[in-house]
Amino acid sequence: MRRQVSPQQPWLLSAGFDGVFILAPAAAVTAAVLIFPLLFWRVLAYLAVFHFVRQQYGFMMMYKRAEPRLGAWQHRIDQTVIYLAPLYPLIYWHSHAREFSWFIAGDFFQMAATWPSTVVGTVYVAAIVAYLAKEILLYQRTRYFNLPRNGLLLGTALSWYVGIVAFDNDLAFTATNVIAHGIPYMALIWLYRRNADATPESTRRWTAWFTPMFLGSIGVLAYCEETLWDGMVWRDHAAVLPWSSVLPQVTDMTWLALLVPLLVVPQATHYILDAYIWRLREPGTVWKEVLFKTKVE
Repeated sequence: MRRQVSPQQPWLLSAGFDGVFILAPAAAVTAAVLIFPLLFWRVLAYLAVFHFVRQQYGFMMMYKRAEPRLGAWQHRIDQTVIYLAPLYPLIYWHSHAREFSWFIAGDFFQMAATWPSTVVGTVYVAAIVAYLAKEILLYQRTRYFNLPRNGLLLGTALSWYVGIVAFDNDLAFTATNVIAHGIPYMALIWLYRRNADATPESTRRWTAWFTPMFLGSIGVLAYCEETLWDGMVWRDHAAVLPWSSVLPQVTDMTWLALLVPLLVVPQATHYILDAYIWRLREPGTVWKEVLFKTKVE
C-alpha cells in the first residue's frame, strides 16, 4: 500500500514510502562511516536515547485515543510524566557514574555536578503527584480508568529507574528495556498485517502459519546479527554465541570503519524510520486507518 506524501512532509519521505527504505539505510551507513570512530558511538547513543524516550510518548498517545477528551493542562501532565520517566534516570546517569555504559565506555557525557539530577528528580516527583491527582479527578468525573496508559507509564518508570538508579545493573536495565521496547513494535507490525486483510479465513491462516514464521524470522535474524557483532567486533559472548568463534575478528581501524557502520544499519535505520512513520496526527496516514480501523482524515 503506497502512501501519499504531501509537500510539507520531511525530505526523507519525499521519495515515496518505498523510497524511505532505501534512503534511510544509505543515509545511516554514509553518516556512520564519516564520523567513525571519534563521534560514532556518542552520536549513536544519543540517537538511541532520543528514540527510546520518544517511543514511550508515542505509545502513550496511542493509548489515550479512546479516553474522554482532556483539558490542555491534563494533557501536559501526561506529556511531562511520560518524558520524565526515562529522562530523570538518564540525567542521573550523566551526573552519577554508573557501572555500565549504553554502548561503550565514555559514550555519554559525564557532568561533574550532581545537582541537575536533584532538580529534575524534584520536578519528576511533583509531576507524579500531579498525575495521580489528575487520574483521581478524571475517574471521579467519568468513571473511566485507562489501564493500558497507566500500565505503560508504570512500566516505563520502573524499567528505567530500577536498572539505572536503584540497582546500577546492566542486565536489569537492558533486559527490561529491550523487552519493553521491542515487543510493542512487533505487536504493531503483527496487528497491521492482520488487519490489512481481516477476513475470517485470512485471520485463521495468519494465526496458523504467519505468526510462527514472523516470530521465528525475528529470532533467527537477531541471533545472526549478534553472532556477527560478537565474532567480528566484540568477542565477549562466545558461550551464548558459539558460532561467533568461527568468524575472524577485525581489528584494523580501516576495515572497522566499514564493518561497524554496516552492522549498525538495522538499528540506525529503525531509529530514522521511527521518527517518520508512526505519526498519528499527520493527515493521510494509511497505516493508522488499517491499524485502528478508522477513516484517515
